[in-house]
Amino acid sequence: MRASVLSLFAAMVLAWPTPLFGQTTTGTVRGYVRDANGVPLGGAQVQARNVETGLERIATTRGDGAYALPGLPPGAYELAVRHIGSIPQRRQVVVPIGATLLVHFELQAGAVELEAVTVAAGAPIVELRTSEVATNITQQQINDLPTANRNIFDLAGLAPGVITQNDRINSTRRTFVAGVACPQCTDLVNVFIDGVTYKNDLLRGGGVGQDRSRGNMFLRNAVQEFRVLTQNYKAEYQKASSGLLTATTKSGTNVFRGTAFVNYQDDGLVALDSFQVRDKSASPATFREPDYTRYQLGLSAGGPIIQDRLHYFVAYEGNYQDRTSRVGINVPPPGTYPAVDTVNLAQYNGNFPSPFRETLVFGKLTYAATPRSSMELGVDIRRNSDIRDFGALFGRADHARQIAARLRVGVTTVRAKHTYASGPLLNETTVSFQDYRDRSDPDAPGTITRFFCCNFTAWVGSNVTVQRFTQRRLALRNDLTYSGLRKAGEHIIKTGVNLDVLHYDILKRNSENPLFVFTDADSFRIPEKLEFQYGDPNYGDRNLQLGVYVQDDWTPTPRLTLNLGIRWDYESNMINTDYRTPQDVVDTLTAYQSQLFVPLDRNRYFTDGDDRSPFLGAFQPRLGFSYQVDDEGRTTIFGGWGIFYDRSVYDVMQQEKEALQHPFYRIFFRRFPADTADPSKTPWDPAYMSMTPEEILAAVGPQAAAREVKLLPNDLEPPKANHFSLGVRQVLGKWVVRAAYTGMRSSNVFTFYWANIDFPCGNGSCFTFRSIPGFTSVLFGTNAGKTWYDALQVQIDRPYRQSAEGSGWGGGLAYTLAKRQTEGFFDDFSFPNGKFYPKQVRGDERSRLVANWIVDLPYLYGVQFSGLLTLGSGQKFDVGDRFNDGTLGDRTLSELGGFTPDRYNFIIPNAWAFRTVDLGLRKQFPQLGGTALAVRVDLFNAFNYQNLGCYDTFDRGSPNFGKANCVVSDPRRLQIGAEYNF
Repeated sequence: MRASVLSLFAAMVLAWPTPLFGQTTTGTVRGYVRDANGVPLGGAQVQARNVETGLERIATTRGDGAYALPGLPPGAYELAVRHIGSIPQRRQVVVPIGATLLVHFELQAGAVELEAVTVAAGAPIVELRTSEVATNITQQQINDLPTANRNIFDLAGLAPGVITQNDRINSTRRTFVAGVACPQCTDLVNVFIDGVTYKNDLLRGGGVGQDRSRGNMFLRNAVQEFRVLTQNYKAEYQKASSGLLTATTKSGTNVFRGTAFVNYQDDGLVALDSFQVRDKSASPATFREPDYTRYQLGLSAGGPIIQDRLHYFVAYEGNYQDRTSRVGINVPPPGTYPAVDTVNLAQYNGNFPSPFRETLVFGKLTYAATPRSSMELGVDIRRNSDIRDFGALFGRADHARQIAARLRVGVTTVRAKHTYASGPLLNETTVSFQDYRDRSDPDAPGTITRFFCCNFTAWVGSNVTVQRFTQRRLALRNDLTYSGLRKAGEHIIKTGVNLDVLHYDILKRNSENPLFVFTDADSFRIPEKLEFQYGDPNYGDRNLQLGVYVQDDWTPTPRLTLNLGIRWDYESNMINTDYRTPQDVVDTLTAYQSQLFVPLDRNRYFTDGDDRSPFLGAFQPRLGFSYQVDDEGRTTIFGGWGIFYDRSVYDVMQQEKEALQHPFYRIFFRRFPADTADPSKTPWDPAYMSMTPEEILAAVGPQAAAREVKLLPNDLEPPKANHFSLGVRQVLGKWVVRAAYTGMRSSNVFTFYWANIDFPCGNGSCFTFRSIPGFTSVLFGTNAGKTWYDALQVQIDRPYRQSAEGSGWGGGLAYTLAKRQTEGFFDDFSFPNGKFYPKQVRGDERSRLVANWIVDLPYLYGVQFSGLLTLGSGQKFDVGDRFNDGTLGDRTLSELGGFTPDRYNFIIPNAWAFRTVDLGLRKQFPQLGGTALAVRVDLFNAFNYQNLGCYDTFDRGSPNFGKANCVVSDPRRLQIGAEYNF
């Protein structure tokens, strides 16, 4: 059955029409050409010419005067219109990524050469007639706003409803969420660069390499602009159920240009946070601020190889960080524990280096082969290495330097694109290959690992884990745009197909280095237990992803545009389609199903390799509209609705394999006389500390062989979301204001429920465990989780524009008033069933405001002042962690619990729990011989606000309840830099 389905899909792909274009990384200009009396002028020629590359596109108006120029690479264009008997006109516009601009022409009768006539645009032409809720981040903002890490995610927060996470010097994960907020919600986004998806199928974070790396996904100095879409994105986008980011890269132009930059920061330019100040005050003689330096380097250049035909662009960015991490084990006085004295824990204390290195390289060739066709070839390479997971830098000062891990992330993406335009047809083919690797190894392998607890804590020995994640994606994208249909109005028809062939290879030797746990119960003489995993650590699959869509952007009247589309996606192997439930698991759980607190549906959770079919129901209709209210087009009403399917993370889905083929073992030792008769405990033998896991298992025998069982449902469906919105856009002079209600309803959120553990007290104060012979925990997977998101989003923008004197300014504000709720899950591992997780407010921040500005100061020649302000009302935390501190009764968990951090003043009294103000000054020196030097100073968190986190919210009776234990943003820090343009 499955083979026949794949054969059918392959035939569909081979039979697909001439490969054509979609709009993931391009823009459209459309409008009407009329005479001075408003009469449509059919047969007029509209030419768009890119002023930097010479790329030309031509359209001819139809009988009603309408024209369309889809598929324009973002950039500045000169539009020229000719019609027999009319005076030609010329106008310049800037086409943003993913946007549709309306540009109308009114021609006067006469015959004057085009070169003699220029029509200057009044107010800037901006996108108004779209049903999407989207924010374009311009080249000016990318270059000039103060951002600390040069990650393209840094500016995603300029879009309402988007929150950038972990933007800190020491962050080891950089992600963003759109709308909903939950532990899994970072997975529900997608990133497209030059039309190629960077979706991470294996690990968390949405994009490749974002799960656990402090590195950047892509070079910022190679990004021309990007667009953040949070609602009603059209049918050409796939695998994103909450939001997506689509970026276009720079191309060479007819003029050679280059830029080099360097940014510098060190510990002397970084203030202490409130916890470091506390530690310094408590121990001024021993306190030492961690060493830290960071260099960010970059070089880019582009220009012509053949004027107006062949151009190149290359770029490099390097991120070199050196820091130290303090290991501060609280060693007990000599003689307190003689067994500990023999380990000499004091030798592990001190400050140790934790370097990070990243190299990013990009290259691109663009070739205008003929006036109708063009080609593009691009490659980007990412390599980073990080020594981490030890010492106070990562929150655990008791982790010795020995236990450090070395994380290496590498991504190589190659893409080739061919575009052909002929009249109303625009054809594009994109072929890409991506190789993504995530590897973690012990930095100092070969030493047994020991953990000491609990009057003091210490971890010494090698890191216990080796991991290799590899994802290889070969993708073909074929799209069609046809703008020649006129039936009950004007139509732009788009249709296309994407076919991705993926290979997943995983090596997860988790916890294969045995961990010996010592406690003070017996003065650390004999380990309490030994923990490790052992078995087959290899996992891998092949997967085919297919997407087909059709979309009609229909303009039945000049004021009304309807976006009507539908998409269908398919995956051949998202949930281990060929998996067979081991027979001993089937037999044991069947015999002992009365011991389970969650009912066992044998047809749903047992499979013989032929019970799981690929999901065929991912049909996703997407509808939108925009209506121009007034004749001038200054007021537009817009809205839409759509269904969006995502995918489940493979590393979570393969846990049903990992739990059985690479099981976790825990061996308890006899430490006291009363343990002698306990059959669950094993006599201690010091020889275990020199044995391999295989030798330990042979010595201990079958009592250590209990395994964990995790079962996926055979009918598991991918995450799904319904989006809907209604809003208005208004042009006020040079400002554009947008206000919209946006809603999202997500379902099929995955979690595991413990099936043989129950919590009858309801608040976690007691639990019942039922033993299943041969196994430890039994977990059933479910996709019963749901989320709700409702928001009022307001956005005010004044695009940056320069005056004739060369100075200019621009700014914007994005405000979100939102409510987020979840039901049926906590994270990947929720306790027994949905009754513990009724519909409740979770992960909710009601108010968030982000403002940005760029101002050329007219009285300080060459000085530019920029800023980025972020304010948040604070996220509401659960009280009692997974359990609340009282019985439910008639009240929801959110009514019983919920903790909101203290709020502070910023313009509005007591309104904000999160506050940062980032400021930048840039001085441009006069040009010399066509080159220019600029220096820059950025001050991040200028007012040194202490944004607190890690709140103790587990027990209301605790004296530490409601107290913070960390900061979630860095204190004030200064960065200096220089830029050289040539």
